[in-house]
Amino acid sequence: MARLCSLCGVERAVLKRPKTGQQICRPCFFLVFETEVHHTIIESKLFQRGDRVAIAASGGKDSTVLAHVMTTLNERYDYGLDLFLLSVDEGITGYRDDSLETVKRNEQQYKIPLKIVSYEELYGWSMDAIVKEIGLKNNCTFCGVFRRQALDRGAALLKVDHVVTGHNADDIAETVLMNILRGDFSRLQRCTAIRTATDETIPRSKPFKYTYEKEIVMYAYFKKLDYFSTECTYSPNAYRGYARTFLKDLESIRPSAIMDIIHSGESWESKVEVKVNQLVDGKILVGSCERCGYMSSQKLCKACVLLEGLNKGLPKVAIGNSAKYQKTTDADVPIKA
Repeated sequence: MARLCSLCGVERAVLKRPKTGQQICRPCFFLVFETEVHHTIIESKLFQRGDRVAIAASGGKDSTVLAHVMTTLNERYDYGLDLFLLSVDEGITGYRDDSLETVKRNEQQYKIPLKIVSYEELYGWSMDAIVKEIGLKNNCTFCGVFRRQALDRGAALLKVDHVVTGHNADDIAETVLMNILRGDFSRLQRCTAIRTATDETIPRSKPFKYTYEKEIVMYAYFKKLDYFSTECTYSPNAYRGYARTFLKDLESIRPSAIMDIIHSGESWESKVEVKVNQLVDGKILVGSCERCGYMSSQKLCKACVLLEGLNKGLPKVAIGNSAKYQKTTDADVPIKA
């Protein structure tokens, strides 16, 4: 005999929620998934009516589900938001060019305006060119730094008030593990925050902070959403991949491990003293890069340091300590008027 949904008791259960273990029907799954994201948004006070919000869109499952859910919740609960899609073209042949086609279809499906910015136009380098220069060992360092800044620059071009990303609970738990393993406690303090902002940047938040990756996949599958599922061709050797494998092993033994790790990171936040980006009157105060004007705790932001290394033929030197590298380039840094 078919088991009935544990929530409505009427429809046949078709799935078991990884997050709670409940056996529920498809309509109830859609409702609880969307309602939990809604509660996260409301309880964290992420938006205000009239906000212009950019959805960071890669074409993958997370950003596609985020675009679908944000559109749905904006209409259902009358948030009063103006939504936009913002994509970054890293210049990875056979990967990003294909995924951007998915984003362009999403633009039509959800009737949300799309803005695309590229590494080539912002930095003069594509990831294909960077990998050709440095190889596959440290390419994710360049891509991560450039991508974060590219999102901020794209958001500024759109004149939005807020950027939302598809980072889910698994992503955040992986980041907590990586920062602990590296002893990087200054980042551990920030990585569990649902919303990050400084005086210099547009606020960025993660509505899927408490949403399991498996449930995002199930939501996309049962909703038959149009998304791109191929992994980045340059990511197999990424350090995050090892943290992800470890986390999946933990989850198979203890499904609550993901949320446990996130809560541990949140609790740790007030117990570790850091010397950079401290709160002053409720705000994080940082300086700005002397070259591009982007936020930085050093004279040059990390993106400019990496770009300088590429342009001087010293990319591997630039990956190391930024402060030490800048001592060798201070004479070349123009002072901002």
